[in-house]
Amino acid sequence: MAASSTEDIGKTPPRSPEKGPRPGSWGDLFRRDHLAAALVLAGGVALYAMNLYLTAALMPSIVQEVGGERYYAWVATGFLMAAVIASMLVSRLLVSLGASGAYVLGFLVFAAGAALNALSPTMELLLVGRVVQGFGGGLLAGLGYAVIRGALPDRLWARAAGLVSAMWGVGTLVGPTLGGLFAQLGAWRWAFGLLAAVALVLAALARRALPGHTRSEADREAVPVLSLAVLTLAAAAFSVASTLPQGWGTLGGVAVGAVLVVAFVVVDRRGAATVLPRLTYLGGNGLKWIYLTVAVLCAGVMTENFIPLFGQRLGGLNPLVAGFLGAAVSAGWVVSQLFSVGITAERSKTLAVRCGSFLLPAGLLAYGFLQSADASGPLVALWAAVLVLAGVGIGVAYPHLSVAAMRSTDDEREGAKAAAALSTTQLIAYTVASALAGILLSLGGSSLVASARSMVLGLAVVTVLGTVTTALALRGSHGQR
Repeated sequence: MAASSTEDIGKTPPRSPEKGPRPGSWGDLFRRDHLAAALVLAGGVALYAMNLYLTAALMPSIVQEVGGERYYAWVATGFLMAAVIASMLVSRLLVSLGASGAYVLGFLVFAAGAALNALSPTMELLLVGRVVQGFGGGLLAGLGYAVIRGALPDRLWARAAGLVSAMWGVGTLVGPTLGGLFAQLGAWRWAFGLLAAVALVLAALARRALPGHTRSEADREAVPVLSLAVLTLAAAAFSVASTLPQGWGTLGGVAVGAVLVVAFVVVDRRGAATVLPRLTYLGGNGLKWIYLTVAVLCAGVMTENFIPLFGQRLGGLNPLVAGFLGAAVSAGWVVSQLFSVGITAERSKTLAVRCGSFLLPAGLLAYGFLQSADASGPLVALWAAVLVLAGVGIGVAYPHLSVAAMRSTDDEREGAKAAAALSTTQLIAYTVASALAGILLSLGGSSLVASARSMVLGLAVVTVLGTVTTALALRGSHGQR
């Protein structure tokens, strides 16, 4: 019997079990007639991803100048909540405005928020700017996947998906460095000004490079207000939980968020208009398991927020080297993904997804068990190696999962919704994992070694679930043959 194929996960009409469309090369993707579109897709996600880490590096300087330290955590929380809401509106904006119009709107809103941040005299106004910037960033993050179907030929989808998802890792590498540079120069306002300028350039490029509005009024779908409201409340609960003092308050916030996520599934499944594609709720369909696998992979990335701290306190590293250690997962993700997208045989794609679901938890479990006070140089090098291994797990699996979601249907509108939901899933996973990491960190009490182990091992256990969701996704594909 034929092996199951990642290309057919969630696909109702069966495809050939061994061969899909012949993939294009990187040279083909960056050819003159595709280069501008590729730059817009990658640039939008890079702006969002880089901004998260850049702002974190700038915050000490911002607080020192404008005050408002009590709002410190809400600078990130407001941005993330707005981004989650925006990502859920992507497919409808594509119907209303087309790819170029939706991208121009996203870049302009992002630029407006960044400009407001650059000019803010108080923390309160900066928070408003961060919400505006987050809304624009959420649109850009969602569009990065959703527009691939319409902007590029089928043979380039895997390369484009790999490029777009690699930008999350690139943001982790570039954001802290750029933010630290501007903070060192005492020019944090110029950092936001630079983001605004880049967004405006990309808006102009998107207007020329991407297809415009091509759908009629009949194609428009009602906004699923109740589903959006429930999922927004869930994201808010997780975000607030991450800002509360560690303890029962944080645990309660996570519990409320989890209940609201279940409520969202119930409401969205029964709604006349839905946030997720209707295929998600069909019995025997693998699309739901793709989303859960993506969520689990992204949850593992949140260890990066704390790895620099562990590197400095437990490994005696200076801040710069500790920062590079913190980027080890992203480095493994980006580099392995560049090779993974070149896999063409369907059996090999399936094997890549299966291996990825094992490598991520294996790397994190090893890193957690290797935590030790006063770590030696060789031990720190081993930390870096197993973290890169964890990142490789994400990189080899992610592009094939994202393309499987995009190919889950031949319906253009449902396909765009399926692709956009990848970003919504990713953003919510980051929010949930961030709150969970805070809870796990507190379990170690006053011992940093114990805290490091409880946080890393706890998230590693979560990523182990990816082996189960991957198997269910592939089984769903097999059942449709």
